[in-house]
Amino acid sequence: MRKLFKDMLFIILGAFIFAVGVNFFTIPNHLSEGGLLGITIIVHYLWNWSPGVVNFVLNAVLIVVGYKFFEKRAFVYTLISIAACSGFLFLTEDVGKRITEDTLLASLFAGLLVNGGIGFIFRAGGTSGGTTILARLATQFFGWSLGKAVLIIDIIVVAGSIPIIGLEKAMYTLLIVYVGAKAIDFIVEGLDERVAVLIISNTPEQVLEGITNKMSRGLTVLDGRGGYTGQNKEVLYIVINKQEIIQLKNIIKEIDENAYVTVHNVHEMMGKGYKAS
Repeated sequence: MRKLFKDMLFIILGAFIFAVGVNFFTIPNHLSEGGLLGITIIVHYLWNWSPGVVNFVLNAVLIVVGYKFFEKRAFVYTLISIAACSGFLFLTEDVGKRITEDTLLASLFAGLLVNGGIGFIFRAGGTSGGTTILARLATQFFGWSLGKAVLIIDIIVVAGSIPIIGLEKAMYTLLIVYVGAKAIDFIVEGLDERVAVLIISNTPEQVLEGITNKMSRGLTVLDGRGGYTGQNKEVLYIVINKQEIIQLKNIIKEIDENAYVTVHNVHEMMGKGYKAS
């Protein structure tokens, strides 16, 4: 029940932030968005239809078409997310006003708020609906990767908005899309972003002992072999918070200045011993 309450709180908070971004920054400055939200905003510009109502109808149609792509929990959370986003869009459309006339500033805050709100929804296990479903359909029928499908859909929608909002505003909209992608990554990964580190050292036992004692972290020891020398080596593998990377490097440097170290971003972790997302 505690996790359910936390998830619902994230969805409601995310939906409200999403609606504020649209009704206080995007629409008042005659900007647009990518994906299904972009279509919703274009329809609003053309016929002055309520963004909340249009967003709900379009998402409802798509979720009926694409329901088979969702697991049960994600499907229920997505329904709640769509209802919450559409509801807050409807409730805030009459009170929404232009906070700034600076288009660049409006673009930055639109990207941060709209997609930051979506990031909270993603973190709870829901989705924003429309674009996700379209991307999955494109993946099935055209063989595109999910990332490629989302990018192409966003570009098509932004390009289609040029006759309505103009080329300059469309370019600002691309800025919204870019800033928004970064905002989603930050909200979903948060300050708990992890990195994986591979360490190849001539003194692996000492490095292992140093890291274990000074960082209280467990490591995995992998068997490796030099491709040129054919010499067997022990390779150390560890996953840590990004903030700990400087400490780790200092420990390794003190023990073996010639150690070979590679650092990789970790986008998702599963399994016992890792913090659940």
